[in-house]
Amino acid sequence: MNTQKLTGLIAATYTPFHADGSLALSQIGPMVEYLLNSGVQGLYVCGSTGEGMSLTTAERKEVAAAYMNAADGRVPVLVQVGHNSLEDAKSLAAHAQEIGVAAISATCPSYFKIDSAATLATSMAQIAAAAPELPFYYYHIPSLTGSSIDIAQFMRMAGDSIPNLVGLKYTDTKLFEFQECQAIDGGRYDIVWGADEMLLGALASGAQAAIGSTYNVAAPLYANLIAAFEANDLPLARKLQLQSIEFIRIMGRFPFHSATKELLRALGHNLGTCRLPQRGLTQDETNALLDQLSTSAYFSPILAQTARAEV
Repeated sequence: MNTQKLTGLIAATYTPFHADGSLALSQIGPMVEYLLNSGVQGLYVCGSTGEGMSLTTAERKEVAAAYMNAADGRVPVLVQVGHNSLEDAKSLAAHAQEIGVAAISATCPSYFKIDSAATLATSMAQIAAAAPELPFYYYHIPSLTGSSIDIAQFMRMAGDSIPNLVGLKYTDTKLFEFQECQAIDGGRYDIVWGADEMLLGALASGAQAAIGSTYNVAAPLYANLIAAFEANDLPLARKLQLQSIEFIRIMGRFPFHSATKELLRALGHNLGTCRLPQRGLTQDETNALLDQLSTSAYFSPILAQTARAEV
């Protein structure tokens, strides 16, 4: 099992759909090329961004295989296999191992809430055991799962019951907790940051890798932020992080993932719209989104250049 820690920007990928709501797998190849050319160093498939919970188990396997084929070994592909049914999660994990992904990750069941770190560890152990040859990252995103478990407590106890547990996808805003998890067992675990608008704070707290939605549309901005931080140019790093905050706040005025898909469409990548219960944007909303982004520091020149290319 490869236990090398992740580094750099890992895009939480989108799942493309046709107008009728069916999978548009042919769009995955071009999207992967775009992401790799933008500087992304890994792909995280079928997570929240990829609407994994809105796909059938069979569809999730198709999407995972398509991203693996498109990546063609150039960057690590992680597949999110969490499911309200642990049996389906185990099936997804086994499939991920069969197709040779770099690692699997899983959210906890979210309909019936996990009530203790011990129950969470037992549940995740079942999923991880279905792919024993793969590194396993727990996906901590309490805003969507409703889990209020002490994540540091979970990480301390889970190593005994999950032999292939190597880390955590930490999608929360508690930098103190993120730092605490990094220190467990002398830095045993790979704790990957998951809140794009707080990347600078995570870097200051020791982050080496980050998984995020907005790396699909602004990876160069974040790469420059990381470079500025590593060069100890904190004024520039703060300026770049503020640009991230600015456009994320604009996109947050709309259904977020649908807004990102509309931005991708404007940039030349038609991945369709999101599935219900996430609604798509109206045309008026799309126009408003692009108008507002065109005034933002990062996207103003990009959208202007795109508009000129279309003329």
